[in-house]
Amino acid sequence: MIRMGLIGCGGNMRAHIRRLVTIPEVQVVGIAEPNEENVRLAKEQYPVLADAPVFTSHQEMLSGVTPDAVEISTPHTLHFQQITDSLAAGCHVLCEKPMVCSSEEAYAVCEKAAASGRVIMVSYQRHQQALYRWMREFIAAGELGALQFVTAQQYQSWYEGRVAGKGWRHLAHLSGGGQLNDSGSHMVDILLHVTGLRPAVVTAFQQNLGLEVDVNMGINVQFEGGTLGNIAIVGQAPGIGGKVYEDVTITGDKAGLYYRTMGTPEGKPLLQLRMRGKTEPEPELPGLPEESDPDHAFVDVILGRAENEAPAECGLRTIQLSEAAWKSAAEGGTPVRVT
Repeated sequence: MIRMGLIGCGGNMRAHIRRLVTIPEVQVVGIAEPNEENVRLAKEQYPVLADAPVFTSHQEMLSGVTPDAVEISTPHTLHFQQITDSLAAGCHVLCEKPMVCSSEEAYAVCEKAAASGRVIMVSYQRHQQALYRWMREFIAAGELGALQFVTAQQYQSWYEGRVAGKGWRHLAHLSGGGQLNDSGSHMVDILLHVTGLRPAVVTAFQQNLGLEVDVNMGINVQFEGGTLGNIAIVGQAPGIGGKVYEDVTITGDKAGLYYRTMGTPEGKPLLQLRMRGKTEPEPELPGLPEESDPDHAFVDVILGRAENEAPAECGLRTIQLSEAAWKSAAEGGTPVRVT
């Protein structure tokens, strides 16, 4: 039995709770959340939490119930202290994206995680999705050949809620950045994860549209080894409501992968493999793996049943590229070397 503590209890954490309560090896032993309404909603929705003690800070929870592991879903700039305190208390950690908000913090988390011997995982759920798992394995096996160009695009109506003043994600002191640090973190991460590429030089431009953080970003990347790429993070996409649309294209000298979500049947992701020299996609994707989710994966890693597919190094690589993009945009698109 894994004694789990929850740090944060807002809407996003309630999605984690929905999965946690289905895992027989997990017992939620404490909730750290200063907002009483968030706690009320969680306990009302999940009666199994009725007797879980509530604390107003993560430090009080860590010392009060000494959990084996914690899940963190709080404003982004709070993550670093919550992660490091939890590791110091001997806990395994699953943290929502972005892991932290600077490369300096990310390096420190990686060092502390290695020294602690505890599991730290970033809640990048695409790592557990079947199509992305298949893409990563296919590319690693060399089936695309030498990678030449990669692109990732994300469209979301993120701006409307932010300009209306809803939530905290547009407030730099809590979010640590705008859409690039929010939903965009997923796209930066998954592009790096499935390709194994490492960014070398970044140029970027951004639009804040009256907010103190980025809404739209256009990013060009030169990767180590010469592969080129671009990333479009659009936080003011019209006409799509609460949905998020993502397109990823990865081309090599032997084949290309085309991942689409907009306009697909029933709105389900569609992945096509197209071989060089042919005009039609391959009829099937051989050996499609099973799917999971961050919460089940976290438990499986703690119990030694699976490898960690989203370790702290993923959070490090993502914030490195994001920082370079913000710096380039602030300097009018000047090329910035990723460090």
